[in-house]
Amino acid sequence: MSNVDTFGAKGNLEVNGTSYEIFRLSAVPGLEKLPYSLKVLAENLLRTEDGANITEEHIQALANWDPNAQPNTEIQFTPARVIMQDFTGVPCVVDLATMREAVAELGGDPERINPLAPAELVIDHSVQIDVAGRRDAFERNVELEYERNRERYQFLRWGQTAFDDFKVVPPGTGIVHQVNIEYLARTVMTREVGGVVRAYPDTCVGTDSHTTMVNGLGVLGWGVGGIEAEAAMLGQPVSMLIPRVVGFKLKGSIPSGVTATDVVLTITQMLRQHGVVGKFVEFYGEGVASVPLANRATIGNMSPEFGSTAAIFPIDSVTIDYLRLTGRSEDQLALVEAYAKEQGLWLDPTFEPSFSEYLELDLATVVPSIAGPKRPQDRIELGNAKSQFEHDLKNYVSGNADSRERVAVTDTEGKEFELFNGAVAIASITSCTNTSNPSVMMAAGILAKKASEKGLRAKPWVKTSMAPGSQVVTNYYEKAGLWPYLEDLGFHLVGYGCATCIGNSGPLDEKVSAAVNEYDLSVVSVLSGNRNFEGRINPDVKMNYLASPPLVVAYALAGTMEFDFDTEPLGTDSEGNDVFLKDIWPTPDEVQETIDATIDREMFEADYADVFAGDKRWQELPTPVGNTFSWDGESTYVRKPPYFEGMGLTPAPVGDINGARVLAKLGDSVTTDHISPAGAIKPGTPAAQYLTENGVERRDFNSYGSRRGNHEVMIRGTFANIRLRNQLLEDVEGGYTFNFLTGEQSFIYDASQDYQNAGIPLVVLGGKEYGSGSSRDWAAKGTALLGVKAVITESFERIHRSNLIGMGVLPLQFPQGESADSLGLDGTEVFDIEGITELNEGTTPSTVKVTATKADGSIVAFDAVVRIDTPGEADYYRNGGILQYVLRSLVD
Repeated sequence: MSNVDTFGAKGNLEVNGTSYEIFRLSAVPGLEKLPYSLKVLAENLLRTEDGANITEEHIQALANWDPNAQPNTEIQFTPARVIMQDFTGVPCVVDLATMREAVAELGGDPERINPLAPAELVIDHSVQIDVAGRRDAFERNVELEYERNRERYQFLRWGQTAFDDFKVVPPGTGIVHQVNIEYLARTVMTREVGGVVRAYPDTCVGTDSHTTMVNGLGVLGWGVGGIEAEAAMLGQPVSMLIPRVVGFKLKGSIPSGVTATDVVLTITQMLRQHGVVGKFVEFYGEGVASVPLANRATIGNMSPEFGSTAAIFPIDSVTIDYLRLTGRSEDQLALVEAYAKEQGLWLDPTFEPSFSEYLELDLATVVPSIAGPKRPQDRIELGNAKSQFEHDLKNYVSGNADSRERVAVTDTEGKEFELFNGAVAIASITSCTNTSNPSVMMAAGILAKKASEKGLRAKPWVKTSMAPGSQVVTNYYEKAGLWPYLEDLGFHLVGYGCATCIGNSGPLDEKVSAAVNEYDLSVVSVLSGNRNFEGRINPDVKMNYLASPPLVVAYALAGTMEFDFDTEPLGTDSEGNDVFLKDIWPTPDEVQETIDATIDREMFEADYADVFAGDKRWQELPTPVGNTFSWDGESTYVRKPPYFEGMGLTPAPVGDINGARVLAKLGDSVTTDHISPAGAIKPGTPAAQYLTENGVERRDFNSYGSRRGNHEVMIRGTFANIRLRNQLLEDVEGGYTFNFLTGEQSFIYDASQDYQNAGIPLVVLGGKEYGSGSSRDWAAKGTALLGVKAVITESFERIHRSNLIGMGVLPLQFPQGESADSLGLDGTEVFDIEGITELNEGTTPSTVKVTATKADGSIVAFDAVVRIDTPGEADYYRNGGILQYVLRSLVD
């Protein structure tokens, strides 16, 4: 539908002799006082106003935005582009391929299934650290990556040729978010529309929750489930409520000895405590100008850890300088600056927009910190790390165990040492948060140089690794002469990708692993990532800590979490003098001088010159052709999913849920990692049994994340996290439940099959913050395919709640202040849920009646809050899911 332009906002902007069509915010009185992020939304509505889905009233609602009101106005946001990584991107392309066939079966044109917005996929989640601590680690890991993922990569290469406006950045290039800020992000987009070149803000949604890293560049974007990303690619706007915006004032500057990681862990803790789920966070104030772009990106990256939708910095000269450094053209820089100033999107540090809520941080008050042992918001001041570890360890050692026990080990290389609770088993510089930030990466390199020169070495039981976010990091390490020192300490290049942070830490040494498991030791990992949830990093490692890259190196030297850097030496130098952390910690001047001497524009231009071409391995992959995919019935990586089987042109009416059983009763902070793990596939589990039955050797199981294109593996992996605690069972960890049909404990997958065969619907009971963590669409897809019809919790995290609706699962909340326990529910009840049928009348009930009947006939009844928050979500639920809704709209 063509643009209506009620406000007469359409006009032209001349930049260096080129004319661009723009939609001026100044055409609508009231928009000028809005926060930056809402101005971006306002422009989006002005440009896409069609009189039907996007109306004059929607634009006026932004102009009249009341910062203090609770969000109640739904708008349709049309992102400029979609960005994906391969774990979530493969199922997206699988679904698009399946939709092409489904459209044909419904009598439509398969070519209608094509990205309408630019879609870019960066393969960065598949490299595993099988080999570490040696020179050939990178080559060996890449070889193994191609061996394991050949089918997936062939499939993605097919997608690149079959779909228009879909590009793939091959393996070994970098982490999706770093490639996004260094190359893919435009800050201001241009596109030919009706014969003229239109300029508009770069906005994006991504299939990784850390898409928010691009907020550091002034690009409004956030993570969505793969299901929503597919819909956005197919031209469906993202339905959302105009959010509350939290103004976060920065002042002062970071003191010596404090890193960007320390700042971000402090901000994460502050915002988690404040409560920002579903809100935008926007940084403003005099202190913003002193925050380097890399630090802004680091802060934006952690948005999902504090729970906000976005955490954005407006455009200013720092943005322009970064775009210039990273190789963007002078014409693009001129356009970004002129457009931002014309639209009131350029940062004015003296102007304070209206915000819903206010927070403030004096950067000078930040102290060195780590976070752990299981959540990013659990910040610990470094000076308290030893005592806090001793306190937390009690939760990880069994009651009668000797927490001081030491176990003699001779590893597979013949090194002899003792293992103990708190031993650092993994020290990994990895993940998008920090490896895109030269200040912390250079600090790690300089610290390694000083440590090496003093004769210090990493402890022999530490698996050390370095996975930079892009090849630029390797280049500036080489230019600065720091690689030899990092390698001296075992921090060899292992790959360019998410690696440890996504659970691809690779196995510990066999002898180390055996000792850890035999003696039930609580060993730890220290990583420069953003996620440290239970069971995520490595199956042998119980406690996980986030730290800055230089602190990762320091903990590798210490070898233990039970260490006080202020009072305990890391070792001795050649003269026998004690060496403390303060003796080798680099000064800010040292770091900055090294950055200035080694990082330049040419480095970025060279590394991104041919970014989509890939190496010889990528170019030589045989690629299928055709506009529909030829599914391989033998494939254990890519299979046609069952979502559209038996689907008609009109949806069946939604029905109430009767006679449902509880598949799992879960506690607070159950993450998408608990619901759909991405890491290793454990032998003996249903997913492992399936792979074995299909001729896959144990060494080739690969990870759940890598097999997301195969629904058979993923259903079996749903709720299969080794640390999941299902309260239907006592003191049992892992993917198990009580099967009420057999009266026995069984795997969740096996019980689900029994229930589905008996025609019994299922529900899941949860606590607070259900579904926090990564934007993992399989957490919702798997839940739906297990036969779960409703999830009843105390509260949901944003992305997972919308993903459940996108898969036709009803998200319900206990009445305010109530929980399963307070209502006396233990999960043995039979559930009936009435009132859902009201959706068939075109309205969404605010509550539904839930009746839980116990074995003795007694009843617990309550009104559950229906968390279908927008009319758009109601449409998705009525259609059985978002993909079904899109398919039907394309065939009409």
